[in-house]
Amino acid sequence: MNEMTKVTTLKDWETDQEVRWCPGCGDYAILKAVQRTMPQLGADPANTVFVSGIGCSSRFPYYMESYGFHTIHGRAPAVATGVKLANPELDVWIITGDGDALSIGGNHTMHVLRRNLDCQIMLFNNEIYGLTKGQYSPTSREGTTSPSTPYGSVDHPASPCAFALGSGARFVARGIDVHKGLPDVLKAAHAHKGAAFIEIFQNCIVYNKDVFEEFAAKKTAASTQLWLTDGEPMLFEKGEKGIALDNENLTLKVVNVVDGDWEAAGVIVHDVTNRSIAHMLVELPFGEFPMALGVLYDDPKPTFESAVVEQNRLASEGKKPDLQALVSKGQTWTVKEGRAEL
Repeated sequence: MNEMTKVTTLKDWETDQEVRWCPGCGDYAILKAVQRTMPQLGADPANTVFVSGIGCSSRFPYYMESYGFHTIHGRAPAVATGVKLANPELDVWIITGDGDALSIGGNHTMHVLRRNLDCQIMLFNNEIYGLTKGQYSPTSREGTTSPSTPYGSVDHPASPCAFALGSGARFVARGIDVHKGLPDVLKAAHAHKGAAFIEIFQNCIVYNKDVFEEFAAKKTAASTQLWLTDGEPMLFEKGEKGIALDNENLTLKVVNVVDGDWEAAGVIVHDVTNRSIAHMLVELPFGEFPMALGVLYDDPKPTFESAVVEQNRLASEGKKPDLQALVSKGQTWTVKEGRAEL
């Protein structure tokens, strides 16, 4: 995140490129949410870089009127790290998918999080490989039928947010592609100084249609979605239910709230700096619990690039740049009449 005051409009962030995703794809909604949010951040297209890997989501840089890199499979974090180290003032966004980030790119995703590079990481999770025609991905649920698992997947799926927390991420959030709350999540991620990880549930209309419908549907959202706000009680079902701590088992539990008295019911007030509760929230089994959404964890610490810049400053302090002295250091050869002399 960088301080920005540029005045722009949505049109300033739209390119002349034809947006090419399948009709009805959730990526359209995410793209529009980002394009609408950038002006609200005061972001400057000339100071912004979108870096992507491989997958449907990775077309994103073409559709943002800013700098961008469409890199190779799983390596967007590595390229983004180079960009940020070369120019720490740039506002860097990483666009990736569940396969790109957690399969071939799992190693790179882990390291960009533990290093705490100052960037925003948007992981589009549709629980399938869309670009390569519907194979199961690291986040696909057990039993998922696909061209690569015709009898149903037997893999236990990865949890992106649990992975992020386990990798040392200092900001972890969740959103839904078409939900009005997504821009607020993006703003919070941008305000965070360090690696901000955002899992976005994204509907793949062709290969995994409505896989998130059980909690993403508007008609049931009140009972299936738990939107978290720092300093506010964890309430859902229009305030009639909440999340409390089961002190005996050290787990979370659902409690009923009578007459709006959430304190008497023991409902927890969300504290974004509480890492232990964040771990519990990302592991809540859906069905028994609502889906935890919004900013789950936000506790900044010094960033990777700031440490590198400071280390370089100290290493060069009191020294005068001298290229000739560097070249002449150690053994040298002088070439005379075709012969080299030591």
